[in-house]
Amino acid sequence: MPHAAPTLPDDRRARVIDIARTAKVSTATVDRVLNRRPGVRDATVQRVLKAAAELDYLPGNDLYAALAPPPLQLVFLLPAGTNRFIRMLGDMVGYSQEHFAPFNVRCRTEYIESFDPKALADALLRHGRRCDGIAAMALEHPAVREAVGALAARGVPVITLISDLADSKRAAYIGLDNRAAGRTAAYLIGRFIGPRAAKVALIAGSLSYSAHQEREAGFLHLIDEMFARLQVVGLREGQDDAQKNYRQTRALLDQHPELAGIYNIGGASDGVARALKEAGREHQVVFVGHGLTPDTRALLIDGSMDAVITQSPQVTLMNCVRIFANLRDGRETLAGVESTRSQVIFRENLP
Repeated sequence: MPHAAPTLPDDRRARVIDIARTAKVSTATVDRVLNRRPGVRDATVQRVLKAAAELDYLPGNDLYAALAPPPLQLVFLLPAGTNRFIRMLGDMVGYSQEHFAPFNVRCRTEYIESFDPKALADALLRHGRRCDGIAAMALEHPAVREAVGALAARGVPVITLISDLADSKRAAYIGLDNRAAGRTAAYLIGRFIGPRAAKVALIAGSLSYSAHQEREAGFLHLIDEMFARLQVVGLREGQDDAQKNYRQTRALLDQHPELAGIYNIGGASDGVARALKEAGREHQVVFVGHGLTPDTRALLIDGSMDAVITQSPQVTLMNCVRIFANLRDGRETLAGVESTRSQVIFRENLP
């Protein structure tokens, strides 16, 4: 016969010992369940909560909260520095919690030293011990690949965003088709310059990012394919740092006074623009970069930048959260995930 919950006097509220007696467990087990501490089997948790409901120990809302699984603890691991798009993405994690609420997740941003694969690998393993999933901008390096594989083996999924990690155990990649982005930049610069012979240059954050390698490859391929009269005079790395990009641009202008175009593959475009303005070349050199932020918006408006290739940071974050929720709930990894679309922004179509 089914077990009937004991009847309590009207003037006495149920106690932990009453729940323990009804559920046939210890009071210590009841305490762990009601305070949502680990170490209790799911079937036992359900039995304790059922007993608590029968004895009116928990109001309806509290019972619902107790029955709900704990939120996924997610970490967005991003490089520190002056890349304003990355900083904007990290800040958005903090103030978008209400948008993540339907997915029952808690997100936070952690910043690590940029362009340091050991620091990234160490951070992945360290945070992976205390969270349920990590989204990270990956660096191409065996140590990073090994860390991602170790986390996958422990059931902690890693999503790569903006820059992918080849031949790895990452759960998914969220970001642009970076080869297509490089081709787009080459097409824009080639069409802006026109049919004349000219020199163009590239500045990357770091070729340790596969995204930057792929953008360079796409750029060079389209220049060879469509704009044979343009000469690419080499690639410099500015590590997404405004001051370093400034110095690299000054050096390019000194070495190639007739320079006609610059493609900034990474961030910190304000450093490039400052060098162009100081040289009085801001309306003569075609300048294309990445990431619509307050600073690149201002550069488009004043004409020192001609076009920005960008993606939606909001969509990027929501896609990451959806993927983690899909993995938790046993759905297809990319169910409900929007494809990452690139946008080309000019001064005249600023959103």
